[in-house]
Amino acid sequence: MNGPHEGPETAAGVTGAVDRAFRDEWGQVVATLIGLTGDWDLAEECAQDAFAQALRTWPRDGVPARPGAWLTTAARNRAADRLRRAAVGAAKLREVAAMEAISGGVPGPDGEAALDETVPDDRLRLMFTCCHPALAIEAQVALTLRTLAGLTTAEIARAFLVGEPTMSKRLTRAKQKIRHAAIPYRVPPAHLLPERTPAVLAVLYLLFNEGYSASEGADPVRAELSGEAIRLARVLARLMPDEPEAVGLLALMLLHDARRAARFDAAGDLVLLEDQDRARWDAGEIGEGTALLEAALRRARPGPYQVQAAIAACHAGAARAADTDWTQIAALYGELARLAPSPVVELNRAVAVGMSDGPAAALPLVEALDAAGRLAGYHLLPAVRADLLRRLGRRADAAAAYRDALELATADAERRYLRRRLAEVTAGT
Repeated sequence: MNGPHEGPETAAGVTGAVDRAFRDEWGQVVATLIGLTGDWDLAEECAQDAFAQALRTWPRDGVPARPGAWLTTAARNRAADRLRRAAVGAAKLREVAAMEAISGGVPGPDGEAALDETVPDDRLRLMFTCCHPALAIEAQVALTLRTLAGLTTAEIARAFLVGEPTMSKRLTRAKQKIRHAAIPYRVPPAHLLPERTPAVLAVLYLLFNEGYSASEGADPVRAELSGEAIRLARVLARLMPDEPEAVGLLALMLLHDARRAARFDAAGDLVLLEDQDRARWDAGEIGEGTALLEAALRRARPGPYQVQAAIAACHAGAARAADTDWTQIAALYGELARLAPSPVVELNRAVAVGMSDGPAAALPLVEALDAAGRLAGYHLLPAVRADLLRRLGRRADAAAAYRDALELATADAERRYLRRRLAEVTAGT
């Protein structure tokens, strides 16, 4: 199927090949099936079936020379089989026949050639295609993360600070709207790109965040996700050099990524920003990120990504933790709250206030957020509260808050950090 194979493989070799194919090809496979069938659920299910088929057959037949083409053909055949079994009436049968008539090469979504020159990257074109303005922007972003990036519903739910059942319902409703309203899945013409840019920026931002700080599991960092987000942000910034938020997002990613090597120790344990070895920060990324931020700000159209990049630049520009300008950072979070109101932004501002004015000034801000209930289930709220209480010497209250945070945290490295802090306040050290 689709070209010569590379010969029989070990189980580990096949698993690795399927994992690589999932990272590289999942979005294209699903997008192709959506373009052919117009059914998002069917596309995802048949893509999953194709990857399962690969795990069964590649150990025997070898990894194909073009894994993406093999997977797309397998998924397309599976979709045709399912449509044939479900076919009712001549119209549905004609749809199956049209799919089976496709031969040679693997088609992309309708109209993809329209942006081949304008958007010179397959995955970025797919993101612009998926972010249809007929959907609410949150639905666009969630659906794109699920469909093209392959993030799980649970990971997307944590990014939006909602429960997994709630996010599952939102995804279902978005797909139903696409189906009932007959929203076409096709690449938009170049002049319609700007209306889709905010959603694409949000997709890249959340993709980077999940890679930079994995929301669950043993691996604290998913470098392939953050690296791909940076790559796509570079493409977008080159494509839209006059869009300061696109440039600001790339600056933000680079300034954060510069600290990646220092964020965890050899045992995989979390190292707080104030304790990181700043000699391990990537000076090249800091320099590039700072230059990009300055270029974006010169356009005098500030936005949330530029402000976040400015906060990251404050950290990156401090030679020592003690040199950090926390007053400026608190002010920037205030500006961010004006541009993009969010309880998470307010929590981060409280942390900055705690560093600039002391924990007694920040604790009421955190307790007000707790009372409002808008961050219920977000582990960093009790974690921040615990840290402020610890610094105030209220060890029993701090211990209770650390326990609350432990119940909510899902990433192993964060859970180990919280356990260490809990042990410290419990022992009275």
